[in-house]
Amino acid sequence: MTTGVAVAATSASASAETPELDPAFALHKGGKIEIRSTVPVRDADDLSLAYTPGVARVCTAIADRPELADDYTWVSNVVAVVSDGTAVLGLGDIGPAGAMPVMEGKALLFKEFAGVDAVPLCLDCTDVDALVETVVRLAPSFGGINLEDISAPRCFEVEDRLRSLLDIPVFHDDQHGTAIVALAALQNAARLTGRALGDLRAVVAGAGASGVAVTRILLEAGIGDIAVSDSKGMLYEGRDGLNPVKQALARDTNRAGHTGSTEEALEGADVFLGLSGSTVSEAAIASMAPDAIVFALSNPTPEVHPEVAAKHVRVVATGRSDFPNQINNVLAFPGVFRGALDVRATAITENMKVAAANALAGVVGDELSETYIIPSPFDERVAPAVTAAVAAQARVDGVARVK
Repeated sequence: MTTGVAVAATSASASAETPELDPAFALHKGGKIEIRSTVPVRDADDLSLAYTPGVARVCTAIADRPELADDYTWVSNVVAVVSDGTAVLGLGDIGPAGAMPVMEGKALLFKEFAGVDAVPLCLDCTDVDALVETVVRLAPSFGGINLEDISAPRCFEVEDRLRSLLDIPVFHDDQHGTAIVALAALQNAARLTGRALGDLRAVVAGAGASGVAVTRILLEAGIGDIAVSDSKGMLYEGRDGLNPVKQALARDTNRAGHTGSTEEALEGADVFLGLSGSTVSEAAIASMAPDAIVFALSNPTPEVHPEVAAKHVRVVATGRSDFPNQINNVLAFPGVFRGALDVRATAITENMKVAAANALAGVVGDELSETYIIPSPFDERVAPAVTAAVAAQARVDGVARVK
């Protein structure tokens, strides 16, 4: 079986041998981002205000009233993009140096799509305690923390501990960005087929960061029933060898009691969500219910080829840009952080994530069709809609520090 990891790694190795022939290397030459000044330094007067002695007055005021840092430094508009390089794209554990081009890219997308400044921080540590301590010590310099490409199940503990220790938004995009976009797309796919989320039975292949988060947000949004599988089969209460995250999923899902394979659970199911890097047979897709929905999201090789799935189901989405209905995190994280930063939120709540998904789904509106259940990342309506929804929900949830 050819997995996304193998394909991506092979392609990357081939390009590294002849970088002068690869346009990606030309684009990355010198990095993709830089820091620019926002004020002029043209003469001694400018210098005395931007630096000494003028800066001392601002420093003293902030020391007396720390909340003034939000107004008189860049903190309220800057996010740290943090990775340890253990789960980078389809490449796996390639370390902090190898992860830097991806984190730079994330920072670029924050700026381009939502005007959020972001700093890539690739940390040379993988121990959970060390990661948490490092981020906590860095946190005073940032208005939010975007965790990225940290392997499961460590990523769950890292995020949970940081959320409890910090009073700024902490968001693991591999989990929640994917979940927000998947929920938005599924809401529209259900609407297209004349159903509500509560009418659907879903099967999720993959119990890693994305699979867990997608399952959790669909439960929060009221999915009818949902079951999750890992490489050993379906998760169910009483199954041996489950870590605490999977035990919790088994407890909260799979009301139908499936105990076999993913493909067995798909018989009669309304929805398949692939987040696993595995493959699913055409016969299994054909066994799904009428008007079924398939989100085959593994990259670059979906669990089932979208053209094959389309022969048997109503709606198909992938994680790829060369097929309709791309489930792309960039539809979520820029607007989510823009909204949270705008109201200086202390956290990103579950309700804020659902609000982001609702807003994203709403952008499609009456244009809804089998090949258009989610907007393009380049649709200029996306970030403002998500931003407004997240900011409004933060106020409702009581985590906004400014109105």
